[in-house]
Amino acid sequence: MSRTRVPAIEGWFTLDDEPRLIGTKCVDSGTVFFPPETTMSRAPGFASSELVPVELSRTGTLWSYTNAGYQPPDPYIAVSDPYEPFWIAAVHLEAEQMVVLGQVVAGVPAEAITVGTEMELVVDTLYSDDDNEYMIWKWQPIGWSGAKENQ
Repeated sequence: MSRTRVPAIEGWFTLDDEPRLIGTKCVDSGTVFFPPETTMSRAPGFASSELVPVELSRTGTLWSYTNAGYQPPDPYIAVSDPYEPFWIAAVHLEAEQMVVLGQVVAGVPAEAITVGTEMELVVDTLYSDDDNEYMIWKWQPIGWSGAKENQ
C-alpha cells in the first residue's frame, strides 16, 4: 500500500521538489519570523502590523551544531530501535538574518559538518503509519551525496 506524504507540521514548510520553510513577514518592519506567527508581529513597536506568509531561503551557513547522543524524552517519536544519535544544526539564513534549527539527515558523519559549512533544506520522513508518511524539514551539507534521499 502506498502512503501519502503529509507535513508533520502543517503550514511550516512545502513538500515541493525544492522545499522551503514558510515564515511570516511583518509588512511594516520587514522582520521575518520562523516558525510562522499567527497572532501578531513580535517586532518591537509593530504589534498591530499585518503579517504575510513568506518562503524562506533553501540554503544557509551552519552557525552551530550539536549531537543528540541520547534519546530525547516524550513526546519524541523514536524511529529506530536501538536509538541512533543524530545531529542538530543551527543554520543561518543570510537573506532573512535568522538562524533556524533542524535535524541533519541521517548518515552525515562528524567530519562532513563544521561551522561555516553550506547547508541546504530537504524533506525527510519523520515517522509513518498505515496511511501516511509524515515529513519534516532537515538540513544536509550542499553537495553531500551520502544521505538517504527522501525528497
